[in-house]
Amino acid sequence: MKTEQPVAVCLVDYTPFAFTIAHTHLWFELDETATIVRSELSISRNAGVDGPLVLDGEGLELLSLKIDGEVLDKSAFSLTEQQLIIAKLPDQCVVSITTKIAPASNHALSGLYISGGRFCTQCEAQGFRHITYYPDRPDVMSRFTVRLEADQTFATLLSNGNLLEAGELENGRHFAVWEDPFKKPAYLFALVGGVFDMIEDQFTTHSGKTVPLRIYVDPGDSHLALYAMDALKRSMKWDEDVFGREYDLDLFMIVAVRSFNFGAMENKGLNIFNSSVLLADADTATDDNFERIESVVAHEYFHNWTGNRITCRDWFQLCLKEGLTVFRDQEFSADQRGRAISRIKDVKALRARQFPEDAGPLAHPVRPSSYLAIDNFYTATVYEKGAELIRALKTMLGAQVFATGMAHYFDTLDGTAATMEQFIECFAKVSGTDLSKFLRWYGQAGTPHVTITSKWDEQAGQLAVTMQQKTPPTPGQKHKQSVPIPVRVGLLGKTGPVLFSVVGHAREELEETVLLLDEDQKTWVFEGLREQPIVSAFRQFSAPIVIHMERTKPQQAHVIASDPDLFNRWEEAQRFGREQLRTMTKQVLSGTEPMADPQYLSALSAVIDDPTLEPAFVALVLQPPSENEIFQLMKDAVPEAIHRARSTLLLQLAQANQAKLLAFQQTMRPAGTFQPDGKSAGMRALANQALVLLAHIDDERLVGAQVQADNMTDTVASLVALDAAKSNQLKPALDAFYAKWQNNPLVIDKWFALQATAHGTDINALRQLLQHPDFSVSNPNRARAVYGAFSNGNLALFHTKNGDGYRLLAEGILEIDGENPALAARLMGAFESWRQVEPTRREIARSIITRVRDSDGLSKNTFEIASKHLA
Repeated sequence: MKTEQPVAVCLVDYTPFAFTIAHTHLWFELDETATIVRSELSISRNAGVDGPLVLDGEGLELLSLKIDGEVLDKSAFSLTEQQLIIAKLPDQCVVSITTKIAPASNHALSGLYISGGRFCTQCEAQGFRHITYYPDRPDVMSRFTVRLEADQTFATLLSNGNLLEAGELENGRHFAVWEDPFKKPAYLFALVGGVFDMIEDQFTTHSGKTVPLRIYVDPGDSHLALYAMDALKRSMKWDEDVFGREYDLDLFMIVAVRSFNFGAMENKGLNIFNSSVLLADADTATDDNFERIESVVAHEYFHNWTGNRITCRDWFQLCLKEGLTVFRDQEFSADQRGRAISRIKDVKALRARQFPEDAGPLAHPVRPSSYLAIDNFYTATVYEKGAELIRALKTMLGAQVFATGMAHYFDTLDGTAATMEQFIECFAKVSGTDLSKFLRWYGQAGTPHVTITSKWDEQAGQLAVTMQQKTPPTPGQKHKQSVPIPVRVGLLGKTGPVLFSVVGHAREELEETVLLLDEDQKTWVFEGLREQPIVSAFRQFSAPIVIHMERTKPQQAHVIASDPDLFNRWEEAQRFGREQLRTMTKQVLSGTEPMADPQYLSALSAVIDDPTLEPAFVALVLQPPSENEIFQLMKDAVPEAIHRARSTLLLQLAQANQAKLLAFQQTMRPAGTFQPDGKSAGMRALANQALVLLAHIDDERLVGAQVQADNMTDTVASLVALDAAKSNQLKPALDAFYAKWQNNPLVIDKWFALQATAHGTDINALRQLLQHPDFSVSNPNRARAVYGAFSNGNLALFHTKNGDGYRLLAEGILEIDGENPALAARLMGAFESWRQVEPTRREIARSIITRVRDSDGLSKNTFEIASKHLA
């Protein structure tokens, strides 16, 4: 066992910083192996607070320390591996610190490092302490002025804010001075230096200010940034139109880098992006890539107000900036690409990533109470569930009150580091509603389960609907409180929506209303009914819950065909599909041939036959629940049985609709040149879903013809279909794909991921893939393309019966952990569902996770995740 365990940081221990830093002045003499950083901090002690000045710093060489220009004697301060502590300080002074760092040796990609021969920073959450000694916490906000100096080979020098001056120096060097007029915490600091191509556009704000927009990319990649620029301009307009937020600086910049641990970072005025979520054209990017770029560009821009202008008081409040901003980018995407389709996709992602997290050993509240490594809490719970809670709040209060509450939030907390309590209080004040119970959502982990039953009184024309909520125990939280759950509900009759009123509410006829389940159990009586209706609850997925409701198969088919809420039509198809796959998996395990229920196949055929439905929706309905989702529902799961059951279901669905699927595959192609808009993407999605289904009938000729498609979306779909068809054309197709794209790193990431997720891949083939000259664990995108893709996207391979999948991932994690602990810990998350698997594999997984946890020199990031898996 490790002899020294990290100490947890706890929310209850929060204390304000004892000082205010009015201004932070930084000078950088950039050098790849020996960068000199000089800081001047204008400090004043807060009233009534005593104690030393404690500055964070790791991996730094201290060269100089001065107070008001005087060198500080070594006896007046202490230095540890993580802190610089100055015991006595005047109430007001200037602290000057000079340090030396080696960016080229920074493989953790936190702080200042080298990416593709260029200087780059990543300071969230705690990267600034790798640059200089500083109070590296989000509640310390300061105005920054930054002077960058470098060789002229690093032709572009960028930092936050507005450019004050730039010029040439002696000895082939040059400089640039940047000033950010807005206070910010150190995690929002950014610096970039190198050679780039740049595209430029502009945006005129609603007040008439013209803002230059610049995107910096690798030389030769300018054309790949055009879509991101368009998405940025649409984001800026949307934020003005919907939230009334205008951009505040004179310039907005984005830089794309290849080596980056995250998707992107919202540094004030200088967003830094992983190239994978910025660069795209029809030849190199899929529709999913375009959609993600649009979403991430919007997300990082929206942070300018929800994250930058108002930041979080401490890292436990991370959900305040991230959950709120995810909600905002989801709303933007819904307006751009269609609300129903976007909502379905958001919920699919929530169930794939967050529901397993909430049900497993890594379960934690949206606002955690403690952590060992804050990097481990950039999770689906904080982001996606956090966004769902904002949406639930809006549903409870109504759109107008919610908008008023957001305006109050911006008006009263601008320029501060805030808490969730302060955020919720804004809505309580404008609505006159006690929202104290809503904060329970943020303090307890787990997904509430809601059971709905109903009792029909034909004589009275009334339907009594009872809802019960219960949240299962999670690690460290055995007992759960009820939470306020908004239920958007309607009633469905034989020919369509049924009008109703609710006893005890305003006596008016409604097609839909929002009820509030804020106790363990509640009953509502719907009256004025002429027939026994079907309850259509949680429309638009009005709260992040698991719903339990008994329906007959004819009722399920009726909801799939007739519910006016498209989300609930899709939801019922998924519920029906889950039932089918669980039954068919049990048939496989019992040795009988798995067979789908004809009523299920008929219900999906009715969707195919409905010409009024948009192609994107039909494509989503034709995707049964994933293998991973069924895995989460089964005790002592056997992944290969789940895979066979789902493959058989897809085959039988294809056989039942072969002619119509062939028509979709051949006719659902947008006319003209490739366009990445939602409508065109929806048509391609249906054509390609039809293709994958037909591949299960083994029509290799049909699949092979599409390999030569003129866009990456269709090309990737054809490779997936070849894998589904178990075709011997797959390997030569992959070889041709590599030969064509071997010089494009982002496309080759796809090539690696396609093989890691292919059902024909075995562990030996995966090990060979790891030996490929283009594979490197030092690049996060490439490591995720293999280790992340196979452990999350190839269920049967990861859970191979002899444990080789577990061993392969563990070996990769330990190799990566020494250089990039944040990435290693994220990959370790793939073990979260190890207790679901059957006993033999479960014990193998336990022993391998234990070996990782007990490894010498393991980072606190990976130690924390491994320990929670075993708790």
